[in-house]
Amino acid sequence: MYNVIVVGGGHAGCEACLACARMGQKTLLVTGNIKNIADMPCNPSIGGPAKGIVVREIDALGGEMARNTDKASLQMKLLNTKKGPAVWALRAQADKITYPKEMLKTLSSQENLEIKESLVEDLIVENQKIQGVVLEDGTKIKAQAVILTTGTYLKASILVGSDKKSEGPHGERPSRFLSDRLKELGFTILRLKTGTPPRIEKSSIDYDKTTIEEGTKENLTFSYDSKTSLASSLQIPCFLTYTNEKTHQIIMDNLKKSSMYGGYVEGVGPRYCPSIEDKVVRFHDKERHQLFLEPESIYYDDIYIQGLSTSMPHDIQEQIVHSIKGLEHAKFIKYAYAIEYDAIDAKQLKPTLETKLVENLFTAGQINGTSGYEEAAGQGLIAGINASLRLQGKEPLILKRNEAYIGVLIDDLVTKGVKDPYRLLTSRAEYRLLLRNDNADLRLREYGYQVGLIDDERYQKLKEKQKQIEKCMEYLKEEKVTPSEKINLFLEKIGSTKLQTGLSLYELLKRPEVKISLLEEVVAIPFEKDVKEEVEIEIQYEGYIKKAKKEAEKMLSLENVKIWEDINYQEVGNIASEARQKLEEIRPLTLGQASRISGVNPSDIAVLSIYLKRKKYE
Repeated sequence: MYNVIVVGGGHAGCEACLACARMGQKTLLVTGNIKNIADMPCNPSIGGPAKGIVVREIDALGGEMARNTDKASLQMKLLNTKKGPAVWALRAQADKITYPKEMLKTLSSQENLEIKESLVEDLIVENQKIQGVVLEDGTKIKAQAVILTTGTYLKASILVGSDKKSEGPHGERPSRFLSDRLKELGFTILRLKTGTPPRIEKSSIDYDKTTIEEGTKENLTFSYDSKTSLASSLQIPCFLTYTNEKTHQIIMDNLKKSSMYGGYVEGVGPRYCPSIEDKVVRFHDKERHQLFLEPESIYYDDIYIQGLSTSMPHDIQEQIVHSIKGLEHAKFIKYAYAIEYDAIDAKQLKPTLETKLVENLFTAGQINGTSGYEEAAGQGLIAGINASLRLQGKEPLILKRNEAYIGVLIDDLVTKGVKDPYRLLTSRAEYRLLLRNDNADLRLREYGYQVGLIDDERYQKLKEKQKQIEKCMEYLKEEKVTPSEKINLFLEKIGSTKLQTGLSLYELLKRPEVKISLLEEVVAIPFEKDVKEEVEIEIQYEGYIKKAKKEAEKMLSLENVKIWEDINYQEVGNIASEARQKLEEIRPLTLGQASRISGVNPSDIAVLSIYLKRKKYE
């Protein structure tokens, strides 16, 4: 008998089982192939816009992805530095051999955690409450809670042209019956699709015809606790090339041979990560599309062609690749393919990621309709935390939209659901200036400590950082500069107005062109780099941050109005029939969540608010 069984050893499964085990739950991870734990079947990278901030949030809460990425990094880049801090994000090229190897090492040494190699094909459910799982050989294993993190393996099919095979990303057997069982239990099953580009030999590329893309020339880490970072001299470059008119013509001439346009695909593909044939059709006015040539590992010769996902037959794939500058003589190691799989309608989940239909059954990752390793890991961590808290009889952890990108992700899923694989974007977060790359620890580490995933040492490190930020802010307000020749020459050099009177460093830093790194040429600011970075952002964006916090407070006033789970919406008069139907379907937990449901208008929220107040005092 286990406290928790986690089904699936991908990125969601790894975070879920580690969270449960670290929170004192006797945990079993069941996965089809131990060698594929923490596998990266598609892009050899972690992070990117919005996603990179999710990885830092995972770290702040006590998850593993950030630390593991730092161990496996081939290149690290800070993105969007020419824009404001709201969109800064880290992205790492991760070694596809090292990453899963290090994660397996972590799992294998974790107390309270066992790993079993098998497929789960059924669930044991009694009185709408999970009791355990049934393996493919009929073995029954009991548990108090189950977390499904099945990735793309539910009735998976690989498609290349007209060829369709029932198998997973590496040719493994898919889970054939579990989604049928979920359907029997009342879950709405979706059919989704994603895909992957070809891999080619790095030695067969003509790099002179491409543009080199190097990492950021400073020591960067995803984790707040990593002791070392990848030296810039050891970073492996990527390269940039483009499709062209000939490439597009080959695609258009053979469009019907692709799985998608040939009518062989049942599932809905990702809107924000389309195949190359979809790009050429949808954006027919574009003369070219960029392609990044990314290394997959130092241990083998593979190069991943980022941006060239396709389901064309092998011979057409070769024509497409050989039409591209630098790839005229490219040798294929692995051909591209599309993959279809079953997922559930995430509107059937609570914000805790527990299902509404079966008590103590949680789901996380691509089974919930998301795409991407980072979104999966974030969900897995939250599912693991909430499964453990539920078994401990404690209140769940539900991150709000102004607290974390993970909160935005889960709220979007459970409130709106998906029609195509969901991708987290910066634009989805209305409070993105509050949810920055630099402050994930300040936002979330307290929660990690409260649930037991952050130890005393790391927690004290956070408290010290908070103290130093306050001291630095006080120092900048108290320390003044006078209009000396040295200061004015400096200000003139950086294109700033000369001083006429004395000014505090705090006021001086309100000028957008004045940065602490530049100011230190003439004035000492004796604090750590991360502290100075945080303070500088707080000062320079003070007005915008205050405005965002004020808007968030309005949202929180609605979030604080709870809606009881057994509310009868038929009793709520004067709301639109569509709103009533959507409220019945999603059954939001707060007035704030209700306000974000498509089809529920402000007038419906006002009526519902009055109803809740009246009922409260009856």
